[in-house]
Amino acid sequence: MLVRVLFIMLLSVSVVACSSKDKDLGDSSGAVLSERDGVGYPDGSGFDGSSVGGVDGSVVPGSAQDFAINAGDRILFDTDSYSLNSEARMIAESQARWLNNYSSLNVTIEGHADERGTREYNLALGESRANAIKNYLVSLGVDPRRLNTISYGKEQPAVIGDGPSAWSQNRRGMTRIQ
Repeated sequence: MLVRVLFIMLLSVSVVACSSKDKDLGDSSGAVLSERDGVGYPDGSGFDGSSVGGVDGSVVPGSAQDFAINAGDRILFDTDSYSLNSEARMIAESQARWLNNYSSLNVTIEGHADERGTREYNLALGESRANAIKNYLVSLGVDPRRLNTISYGKEQPAVIGDGPSAWSQNRRGMTRIQ
């Protein structure tokens, strides 16, 4: 009996010793929110690949994080569409204001699609989405020489999954600060 109690205690101690203080708070985008690392991926990088915050944890003006927080770096699209709806236009207008304040920065606008459709179709749709955002930004006064476009089609999903929730998050245009 004593051996059994000691074995259970030893097992309990080893389980507790292996536990981690970091709590991963996964979200539907596939990114991890960790109490230790802050918002972003487990390595401490932000959703846009940049470092999260400044040295003191503040947002650096003119940074990719500043752009994502204050202007919005993603525009979502309806199925098989590259038209900017009213919400998309509001985000693009915010992006244009931000970009006009930081006129020395260039951006790449990425066009993405969900997993449905052929590779060729999705690459063309992604290109149309990126160009729709670019053209709207230009109409709002952003210099077109600062705007590059690229299409990834369905090759770089934001969310891995099969269903309406994942598809809606993958039909997007991403504006990345260079």
